[in-house]
Amino acid sequence: MLELWVLLLGSGLGLAADPPTPLRIAAASDLMFCLDALNDAFRTAHPGTQVQVTPGSSGNLFAQIQQGAPFDLFLSADRSYPLALIAAGAAESNSLTHYANGRLVLWTLKPEIAVTNGLPVLTQPTFRRLAIANPEHAPYGRAARDALQRAGLWNQVTNRLVLADNIAQAAQWVQTGAVDAGLVALSLVSAPKLKGVGAYWVLPEDSHAPLEQAAVLTRRGTTNAAARAYLNFLRTPKARSIFDQYGFRLPTPTTAP
Repeated sequence: MLELWVLLLGSGLGLAADPPTPLRIAAASDLMFCLDALNDAFRTAHPGTQVQVTPGSSGNLFAQIQQGAPFDLFLSADRSYPLALIAAGAAESNSLTHYANGRLVLWTLKPEIAVTNGLPVLTQPTFRRLAIANPEHAPYGRAARDALQRAGLWNQVTNRLVLADNIAQAAQWVQTGAVDAGLVALSLVSAPKLKGVGAYWVLPEDSHAPLEQAAVLTRRGTTNAAARAYLNFLRTPKARSIFDQYGFRLPTPTTAP
C-alpha cells in the first residue's frame, strides 16, 4: 500500500495542484457593464485566471480596503480614494493608473421630459424626483452636486433628490420608473443592455470637476501576479478600445508649440 501511495505521488496523481490565486477587484459601479467586456478580453490573453469583481461606490470600497477587505486591485471613479490608500500605506504608489475620464448624463425614460434642454428641465413643476449617487461617498454624486451648484439649481432641486448608494443604483431607479430622471454615468447608458433605452443628454465637460478615474494595486495585490497583469492590461490598446465603447475618454495630450 505504501509503495502504491509513493507511486501515485511520484506520478502526480496523488495530490491535485493548487488552484491559481483568484484576482479580486473592487470596482466603481459605473464600470459594471464595461468590466464584463474587459474581463473577457483579459481572460482571453490570460486563460485560466479567475477574476472576481465586487462593484460599489468608490467611497464604500475604499473603506472596505482600509478595513482589510481582501481586494488585489481597486478601480475607483476618482483619484482621491486611491491616493488616500497610497498615503495610508495600503496601496503601491507607483501602480497608480489614470485609466479613464467619466462623463455624466441626464437620463430619463419619460418622453415628456426633454432632457436635451439640459439641467433647467429639472425645475419644471411637473418634475418630481431626480436620482443621483450619494455625494458623501460616490464621485459621480459629487460631480452631480457640483454640476447643479454651478448651474445655480442646487437649492431648487434639493427637495426632489433621491440619493442612491452608488451610480448603478441611481440608473436602476431611472430604468424602473421609480424616479423621473437621473444624473448617471454615460458608461451605463452606453452599455448594450441600456443603449437606446430612453433619452439622455451629456453634460458639458466643464460643467463639473473632472471625473478622473484611477486604479491602484492594494498592498495585498502587490504579491498577486494576476493583479499586476490586469493593471498592465488596462494600459493596452485593446482595453482602451473597450473603454471608448462605453463612453470613457482620456485627455488628448497637447503638444507645446
